[in-house]
Amino acid sequence: MTSSDGAHGADEISFVDADGAVLEVHRYAGDADGPTLVFLHEGLGSAAMWRNFPGQLAGVTKLAAIVYSRRGYGNSAPRSDPYTTDFMHDEARRTLPALLSALAIQRPLLVGHSDGGSIALIHAADHPVAGLIVEAPHIFVEDICVDAIAQARETFRSGDLVRRLGRYHKDPEQAFRGWNDIWLEPDFRAWNIEDIVGRVKAPILAIQGETDQYGTMAQIDGIAATAAGPVQLLKLPDCGHAPHRDQPKIVLREMKAFIKGLRTPP
Repeated sequence: MTSSDGAHGADEISFVDADGAVLEVHRYAGDADGPTLVFLHEGLGSAAMWRNFPGQLAGVTKLAAIVYSRRGYGNSAPRSDPYTTDFMHDEARRTLPALLSALAIQRPLLVGHSDGGSIALIHAADHPVAGLIVEAPHIFVEDICVDAIAQARETFRSGDLVRRLGRYHKDPEQAFRGWNDIWLEPDFRAWNIEDIVGRVKAPILAIQGETDQYGTMAQIDGIAATAAGPVQLLKLPDCGHAPHRDQPKIVLREMKAFIKGLRTPP
């Protein structure tokens, strides 16, 4: 199913069958000769929660872009199976490859936020990509993150968060519970992808806000110390967990420069 126009200026919104689920996909037109930007949302995110940022990045780089909602988020099909500690691995190794295949996208340029950044890193370890941009990614679990997620549970119980999430998710209860419950599982404290990051050879731009309540600079410093390919770091003062929302001008400029570098022959 396809419709023209959509949230925040998407040229097309469609629903694509991938890995046994129907996923909501927003598309932005661009240069067919360049890599396609593929946006991977955060733990409570969706295609619509990126707002107008994908369109802005597609516009300044002249690249095509797709933004999709994972199963159980946005207007995508609900999850029928419970989350496991490997939910990001499953997304990176099964669902994302199936979606890219359905859309005939090869060597995408992945743009991931938070959990989406982790998914991008896991995918790039075993699949060809043109490059990666990761904002506030997780490569291991920090106490600061667990504490913030526990606080989010209390906020959710008060009712205000579920109301706000209802603007972006068909089932805000499932969207929240799936993410929150698994992150607070005691077994999840051992989650770690540093060995996987060590296999990523594609260029990486890693971005972290200095006031991010979900993670510290140890996350992107760990990527720089571990990845097999070149890594650029962007550390932003007075910036929280969503750099593209907190400091959009700087982030857009740095992402554009990074992508230009990828497309410029040495």
